[in-house]
Amino acid sequence: MFRWVVFFVICLFSALPAAALPLGTPQGAVLLTVSGDVPETNSPEGAAFDLHMLEALGTTSFTTTTIWTEGPQRFTGVSLHDLVAALGVSEGKLRAVAINDYSAEIPVEDAVPDGPIIAWARNGSLMSVRDKGPLWVVYPYDLNPDYRSEIIFARSIWQLNRIVVEP
Repeated sequence: MFRWVVFFVICLFSALPAAALPLGTPQGAVLLTVSGDVPETNSPEGAAFDLHMLEALGTTSFTTTTIWTEGPQRFTGVSLHDLVAALGVSEGKLRAVAINDYSAEIPVEDAVPDGPIIAWARNGSLMSVRDKGPLWVVYPYDLNPDYRSEIIFARSIWQLNRIVVEP
């Protein structure tokens, strides 16, 4: 009988979707705040991330050319896919907002594996505000011709410091 109970409990929990890990609390300077319709939060404002927390979500790098830089550039950051998964966001829009309040709307559907990242480093160095940092939404423009459009370029916001998740 005990084996059947254990078997039933294992089956029950294996059928449930994986729960997001707790986000923790920023220990360093907050680089990104995600607010709005966010299931997983760690502050009254929503979800706050320092660099270490963003790195802990998983680090992705790719090399691509951009219309704002010369020659191929190596970008390192967290994939938008991994960020929205950690926040429990599966639909809606992401209103990406820069330090100067410039904003761009990014559909959650853009958050695909091997898609855009929120980069914190370019060519191995952390990006400063003067160098389009501390965060920059970067698509792998050379990977897919669909990423070389005015719509995608407008979504490639630099000096990113907050995202508002909208239905």
